[in-house]
Amino acid sequence: MAKKYIDVMDTTFRDGFQSVFGGRVLMDDFLPAVAAAREAGISHFEFGGGARFQSLYFYLNEDAFEMMDRFRAIAGPDANLQTLARGVNTVMLDTGNRELIDLHAKMFKKHSTTTIRNFDALNDVENLKYSGERIVHHGLKHEIVVTMMDLPPKCVGAHDVAFYEKTLRAILDSGIPYHSVCFKDASGTSSPQKVYETIKMAKKLLPEEMHVRLHTHETAGVSVACYLAALEAGVDGIDLAASPVSGGTSQPDILTMLHAVKGKNYDLGGLELEKILTYEDVLQDCLKDYFMPPEAVQVSPLIPFSPMPGGALTANTQMLRDNNILHKFPEVIKAMREVVEKGGYGTSVTPVSQFYFQQAFNNVMFGPWTKIAEGYGKMVLGYFGKTPVAPNAKVVALASKQLKLEPTKKNALDLADEDESKSLTTVKQLLEKEGLKTTEENIFIAASCKDKGIAFLKGEAKVNVRKIGKADKEKVLCNASEDYTVIVNGQKYNVKPSDKQDAFVINGQEYFIEIEEGCSAEAGNAALIPSNSAEVRAGIPGSIFKVLVNVGDKVTKGQAVIVIEAMKMEIEVPATIDGVVSSVRVNQGDVIVNNQLLVTL
Repeated sequence: MAKKYIDVMDTTFRDGFQSVFGGRVLMDDFLPAVAAAREAGISHFEFGGGARFQSLYFYLNEDAFEMMDRFRAIAGPDANLQTLARGVNTVMLDTGNRELIDLHAKMFKKHSTTTIRNFDALNDVENLKYSGERIVHHGLKHEIVVTMMDLPPKCVGAHDVAFYEKTLRAILDSGIPYHSVCFKDASGTSSPQKVYETIKMAKKLLPEEMHVRLHTHETAGVSVACYLAALEAGVDGIDLAASPVSGGTSQPDILTMLHAVKGKNYDLGGLELEKILTYEDVLQDCLKDYFMPPEAVQVSPLIPFSPMPGGALTANTQMLRDNNILHKFPEVIKAMREVVEKGGYGTSVTPVSQFYFQQAFNNVMFGPWTKIAEGYGKMVLGYFGKTPVAPNAKVVALASKQLKLEPTKKNALDLADEDESKSLTTVKQLLEKEGLKTTEENIFIAASCKDKGIAFLKGEAKVNVRKIGKADKEKVLCNASEDYTVIVNGQKYNVKPSDKQDAFVINGQEYFIEIEEGCSAEAGNAALIPSNSAEVRAGIPGSIFKVLVNVGDKVTKGQAVIVIEAMKMEIEVPATIDGVVSSVRVNQGDVIVNNQLLVTL
């Protein structure tokens, strides 16, 4: 009897890059490996979308649309090139309006996409209706998704087989057009038995010819067992990646899975061991200069309790590295458990996973539930759709008070359409104001990436990639790349980084300095402050997103004077007193440390 053919999608160039390098891989470095993958017989690729859209503009100074077209030229005209979309969020963390959702499908069809895998992190089917309809309208294949994870212990009410059946039935009853169904576990926390029962349920409920897939990660250490359970239950396709961006926080390796099905009645994509070995050798060489985060190659026993997706884990640890606070990561992961328990059980996949992480981060940095992260707050208040269960009432009340928003049951798309700042007319006006062309591509880039999209289009974006032997030099000494004057006990010292690693030039004399991990600067920047002045200091490390005041401005206590960007959040820093700005110590784009002096009043 012939073996059952199982379609394999190679996630290396999207989810693999996202899960290992936080999406920060330059196209000229990896495109030779695409040719090697094609030679190895791979014809189904995940090649864009998800976080690998914004990350190109945020960190790589590259155009995602150009990357997608170059990928198609190498993969060939018949390859199934797939992207990831987040329902009403498309490739953003915020809800797009109907204009933007339509433009997303149109632009991705124009730029080489065959299939869009489309999910909603809350499993709110209302959030899949319009996005799915526009994907099919523009001639793309629509892979509709039910998102999965396991809940922390003693949590009930969602994320069991009955919940997934209810979600799938709602999809079928909605009339959303689709071509395949995927069960997506971004945190890799579902148990093999639950996966088996879920796929069995879906195969009974769906038409016999419907293609059903499973997507998971190795983050919790059970991905191969889950894939074997799914195969036994009748799944038609699985997602795999190639070394060095496989395993750990990513998908299982193609070679690992080929080994796991030896002696079983499955043909994984017609793939051959020797050809895959050659492909992986090429990929290893393409990525040999990239810094491999240690956490990217590990599995964690904590993940089933605090379901952090592989694709978000390294993106967040890379940002923590950027801000010299990686040592806080274990605390944040532990804090995620309570955040998930009280947040309404949205699936831990972007954007909800980022909301969970941001709130856990705030709970660690500012104190438990002292500061509600905007995304998390809006989620529990209903602004992104209906959560699977009702969020904790006290957290909802806190979010409402801090964000000055009332809970809502209004449709997320209707809310976005009412927001004039999200209209494409507003985006066009912004482009015109900056002297930029109002092409559809530019409109989508500006609308989805906001200020960073505009910076890219103006040629002002910077490359932030970690490579071995290079990243440390670029980021040595807390990103100190300019001269500083430090006043200690009334004595002035001119300080600047030396050309040599781990060295400073102080008043013209070079000193080699032993620097502790994290480049601690808890005391902030030293300076002489007049006795009648008040200080406004950073409560968190990050970078200066906006400076809202100038010297001489009158301000009132609580008025925002600085906006810090940290962990994809924009955090306002308020004036501490009524007063007049006597000095502004930072500029837009500066990288800052915790407790750094920002403004004096």
